[in-house]
Amino acid sequence: MTQETAPTRNPQFAVATDGGLDAFEGLHNAVPVAPFSVNFGDRSYRTDEISREDLFKELQTNPQHPTSSQPTPQEWADAVRAAAGADAVEPEGTPPQVLAVTISAGLSGSRNAADQARSVLDGIDVRLHDSGTLSAAQAFQVHAAQTAALRGESLETALEWVRAVQQETELYFTIETLEYLRRGGRIGRVQATLGGLLNLKPVITVDKATGTYTNVSRARSYKGGIEAVGQQVTRTYGEGTPLRVGLLYGTVREDTDALLEQLKGRHPIVWSGAVGINPVLNVHTGPRALGVAAAPGKWPWERDTP
Repeated sequence: MTQETAPTRNPQFAVATDGGLDAFEGLHNAVPVAPFSVNFGDRSYRTDEISREDLFKELQTNPQHPTSSQPTPQEWADAVRAAAGADAVEPEGTPPQVLAVTISAGLSGSRNAADQARSVLDGIDVRLHDSGTLSAAQAFQVHAAQTAALRGESLETALEWVRAVQQETELYFTIETLEYLRRGGRIGRVQATLGGLLNLKPVITVDKATGTYTNVSRARSYKGGIEAVGQQVTRTYGEGTPLRVGLLYGTVREDTDALLEQLKGRHPIVWSGAVGINPVLNVHTGPRALGVAAAPGKWPWERDTP
């Protein structure tokens, strides 16, 4: 299902983001990315250098638990320059503007790296926006920003749309095992809420106040976890509310089909897309995982349209 937008006009700004993004073909997510890296001991792969299949193979065979690394300031500078379309800017010219949408600062130091990159980006006006989230929910915000750019809207209008999408979108996911979150040191409040009972399948979200993971529900089986994700979406928005949903999967694509069918039984689905979780994020979820970013009704810029 594709997302339509108004005809492209002369953009007033450009958009860049980081490897916290899970990009959807049906959204305007094709923007320059400051990549994360996944590390197995002394071997390191950037987001675009390792496939999901190769990652799963490494997880099964490599005795070393992988870690992830945020983009460097230089990698952010490269992404911003690519977005601006200029390695140099004429002194007399108007500096190009770039809106950099980052993964939650509560989950990564990427925003700080983007801020540091400004020191080597003379001649480019960089505005930072902390998405407060990641993955498909970050993709929704990038879509809002890029839609504004393609329509020739101002950067300030883009930020209004992005912030509206940020407030109305929730991200929920469940995982087959908490072991990968535990090994990566990101289990935090999730573990505390579960009381250390690692056999339970959590439904995890990103707390809007802190930008960190927290548990909102639990189930006794992975299948039950998928059902609990769908139930949480309905509790949040109310049965019958039209939804936009960005679905995420690890090793089993059919998990998203099960969730979408469940949601269709309670909501009109006005947009949906599905994508495999990117390798760097999969390091923390483990191979089998299921997630969804959900938001109600039309996009903010469509609401005044009959």
